[in-house]
Amino acid sequence: MNARVPSLFVLLKECTSIKCLMKIHNQMLTNSIPCHNHLLEKLIELRDLQYATLFFSHIPHPNDFSFNLMIRTFATVCHDYPLSLDYYHLMLRYGEKPNNFTFPFVLIASANLQALARGRNAHALVVKFGLVSDCHTRHSLITMYARCGELRCARKVFDEICERDVVSWNSMISGYSKMGFAREAVGLFQEMRVSGFEPDEKTMVSVLAACGDLGDLKLGEWLEGMVDVIGLELNTFVGSALVDMYGKCGDLASARRVFDAMPEREVVVWNAMITGYAQNGLSDDAIKIFHAMREAKVEPDKITMVGVLSACAAVGALDLGVWVDKYASQKGLLKNVFVGTALIDMYAKCGNLDRAVQIFDIMPWKNIVCWNAMISALAFHGRGQEAILLFQRMRNEEKEAHPNDITFIGVLSACVHAGLVDEGRKWFNSMQDDFGIVPKIEHYSCMVDLLARAGRLEEAWEFIEKMPEKPDAVVLGALLCACRSCKNVEIGERVIKRILELEPLNSGNYVISSKIYAGSKRWDDSARMRGLMRERGISKTPGCSWVEVDNQVHEFHAGDGLHYRAKDIEKMIDLLVVEMKLEGYIPNLDLL
Repeated sequence: MNARVPSLFVLLKECTSIKCLMKIHNQMLTNSIPCHNHLLEKLIELRDLQYATLFFSHIPHPNDFSFNLMIRTFATVCHDYPLSLDYYHLMLRYGEKPNNFTFPFVLIASANLQALARGRNAHALVVKFGLVSDCHTRHSLITMYARCGELRCARKVFDEICERDVVSWNSMISGYSKMGFAREAVGLFQEMRVSGFEPDEKTMVSVLAACGDLGDLKLGEWLEGMVDVIGLELNTFVGSALVDMYGKCGDLASARRVFDAMPEREVVVWNAMITGYAQNGLSDDAIKIFHAMREAKVEPDKITMVGVLSACAAVGALDLGVWVDKYASQKGLLKNVFVGTALIDMYAKCGNLDRAVQIFDIMPWKNIVCWNAMISALAFHGRGQEAILLFQRMRNEEKEAHPNDITFIGVLSACVHAGLVDEGRKWFNSMQDDFGIVPKIEHYSCMVDLLARAGRLEEAWEFIEKMPEKPDAVVLGALLCACRSCKNVEIGERVIKRILELEPLNSGNYVISSKIYAGSKRWDDSARMRGLMRERGISKTPGCSWVEVDNQVHEFHAGDGLHYRAKDIEKMIDLLVVEMKLEGYIPNLDLL
């Protein structure tokens, strides 16, 4: 052996820079020292993947070790799953036999691409080469089948494992949880405990996610106790899972308790708290926690953006929404389909439809949620014809974006706002005939609203009577409001009887009913409805509104007077009322 070989190997092992590695590579070429695998491994360790790819392409006869390095690197380091599978297929073409260091990463790549056919082919070779008993390969098979939606196949692989370990259980529990089979995940977790296995951090994260999806607060509290019993650290993974679970179960106090107890909070923990507040209607708190996140110098990501934009949309916080828009643009997140969709929804609900359309137009790829958001935005702003044209454009342009039940809520809402009765009837009938979508209560509600607004109250009532399921309060409420506008007491009384049975504690139903009777001068019946409210201890829910000033959202309730500048606000309102009357404004007292 060349005397320089040992010293070069030592240098290679201690090398910490690409510049140094280049010199070693040069010496090896000069002295004809073949050591492709060692050089390739070092290149990957130093993260110069461009050079590693070039170097690999010049290896005369790469062996299984070289191929495995490239397959593993692109599957786990770069997350370039297609390229990882390309190296795998090149390995097969070269006649190199895949082994237990190959298949786990091939299966990971297939799982992330949801490439079931490729995963099945790899499984066939696993069996052919006698690697079924390899634990890492089995776990990867479970993960691949689960992520590809083949949970029966995943469970079959799991059931065939004679000697299971914690990783085996985790793979199957995680598969159930991530694919939305929450009850199965919790059930398997119980089996795991009965079998004598102690859950670890990964187990608890998966089961907490399943618990949140089930909305099972008691189970969630028990799981938090178990986290303490088995001595798990309240780190980012466990902490964010607990915060997320409590948020989904609606227990924001417990979510905040866990959040505040965490010694370190990474972005995923902040996201869980922001999302929890936003999804439970506590938009002010979501915005406050976002500002606290920025003060803590934690950089927001796309999940943060979506959560904050949802909160902005709910309370009309346009200034903050615009800031998020600019931030997303700077960070290259504007074209992300989830951030883009959230921006479209926020701008539409805050009144800036033009900007919503701009964002929609620049998005390079649009999923069905994005199309739905834009269709609904146009409908919400009364641009019904444009909404329907956009729906037709979606059908013509996007092969992957198949209309769903949400799409048709947007389309029917567009018909409602534009008064397109015949158009709405056509699309409602086409749902099941042309798209195989069974109308839900929301679609029936749109149709009743459409007919009612057009003054076809008798037709709307007949539509309700023919519904396959009992009408809910939303459907009846739409017709009740129309009866008030049209002063139709006959149909109004039919609706009043039904809606008070469904929602006996909703003050709005009594108020509207009272006004329907008053509009027809049936004062005794009008007074009777008000009396019923008093008898049942029902008070009118005060109106609520928000205004944003300097990124701070102020909330107002009718008649509360609790704002620290309430007197100044009242004076300004009085001045505005005077100016409105001077301009000829006459209030419509019939609607009070």
